[in-house]
Amino acid sequence: MSPLDWIVIALYMAGMIGMSIYLGRGQQNEEDYYVGGRNLPWWAVGISTMATQTSANSFLGIPAYVGLKQDGGLTWLQYELAVPLAMIAIMVVLIPFFRKLELVSVYEYLEWRFGPGVRYLISAVFLVSRGLGTGIGLYAIAIVLTVILGIPLWATILLIGVTTVIYDTIGGMAAVVYSDVVQLVVLLGGLLLLIGFGLHEAGGLSHALSMIEPERLQAVDMRLGINDGSKAPFWAFLFGGFFLYASYYGTDQSQVQRELSAPTLKDTKRSLVFNGLARFPLTLLYLFLGLVAAALVVESPELRDALASTEAALGDKNANAVVPHMILLYLPGGVRAILIAALLAAAMSSLDSSLNSLSAATMKDFVGRNREMTPAQELRASKIVTVCWGVAMIGCALLAKFIEGSTVVELINKVGSAFYGPILAAFTVGVLSRRANTLGLTAGVIGGVGFNLILWGLSALEVFEHSFWWWNATGMGVATGLTLLVSRVAPPPSEEQIQNYTLFGTGMLEDERKWLPTYAVLLAYFFVILFTCVFIDDVLEAIAS
Repeated sequence: MSPLDWIVIALYMAGMIGMSIYLGRGQQNEEDYYVGGRNLPWWAVGISTMATQTSANSFLGIPAYVGLKQDGGLTWLQYELAVPLAMIAIMVVLIPFFRKLELVSVYEYLEWRFGPGVRYLISAVFLVSRGLGTGIGLYAIAIVLTVILGIPLWATILLIGVTTVIYDTIGGMAAVVYSDVVQLVVLLGGLLLLIGFGLHEAGGLSHALSMIEPERLQAVDMRLGINDGSKAPFWAFLFGGFFLYASYYGTDQSQVQRELSAPTLKDTKRSLVFNGLARFPLTLLYLFLGLVAAALVVESPELRDALASTEAALGDKNANAVVPHMILLYLPGGVRAILIAALLAAAMSSLDSSLNSLSAATMKDFVGRNREMTPAQELRASKIVTVCWGVAMIGCALLAKFIEGSTVVELINKVGSAFYGPILAAFTVGVLSRRANTLGLTAGVIGGVGFNLILWGLSALEVFEHSFWWWNATGMGVATGLTLLVSRVAPPPSEEQIQNYTLFGTGMLEDERKWLPTYAVLLAYFFVILFTCVFIDDVLEAIAS
């Protein structure tokens, strides 16, 4: 790290804080703070959503998976298959309803439809899982960035965490969205620069591809992921991924809150269509960087020695260090600082949205729920809650070093898969079913999570080997089935709950007809992604030859 590198990083951090001060002017209440007064442009909301998805762990983890990880390669492309299909589902079923109700916390809906107990339960699950996951995510990225920055781990955690807390607390959702726009631009620029310099070092595109094992270029594994040893099964990613993305984009507070910040339903849908179309090309860039990394590991003794020096080598555990070492080895000062800023940007774009959504759910579902406060008091309390969650996030990251980081990150992902399906069922059954009631939903959610935990135990005991991506589908199926079954033997919901909080009788489904051409485009895009997965190895092998 040269003085020029540190100057660029300092200017970038100062710019984020300065922008939040500018955007925070004129905030009068918690709606301004948490949903930007519902006046943020759709393109900024869409870019912000995608920036959160393209986190620093993606910048580091996807290339490492493609280029270095055992059993890795272009099978990562299968992760993207279900995204356009999930966008169609949530644009038809969930988002129009949430926009009509003008929610801030998406879990408010569950109280109106099923009662306060369901709202408390689902919101608490979100707070615990997202809070823990955010802290672990900060720790995981700080480990790798320490390689570049050359400072202690605790200092890296504080650098990223404190900066994020400051601009998030001051600027609220507006700062989150517009900072994410800036951060995605920086990330894209850094990604393209690193690919360009990496290809130059690898001797050009054809030479680079010729050094990669053919099996890494195969993107499709048509196995089920059930007792077949597959680490990246096509069918698990397709079906499990559909329910995962529908739950994440459609019911997770960190995503829906941003979608509710656009001025109209049309704008919200535009932001989702943008994500449905733009996420795949960005993933292709990450994959291409992974192929460059794979070639450089073969071509460059310097890179192999650097990886060995951090005990990453070609193993799974610390393979994420390959991108930082590429930055240090192949980029000149100044340019190197842009890449470091891009990594910091990617890290903060994930943390800021999580932090704001944790604060929003805490305020709306717990702290401010039954308290009379003036708008000024609400705004002040909201910022205090944000700071408290920021301190908790940083504290979690600092304490995570005392446990095995990679195991914890995997644990967080499995916990998410165990809960995402049942949570999605809670919303979709509530919106689509007239008969579903509180007792049925409670039984359904508990049963869905319980079924997934049984699958988890069978997998841990090596009795039933399967991909945990299936849990998103099994949780949804079991929770939905039990909810509808138990609801048949329990008293029906009130007429108010049916008329006001289900889609039937609202006319919203009829309004979807004008969006049919857009949904057709997203459906066609799914087949474009599928076609790319099937034939990408042939294209790359042709280039290599």
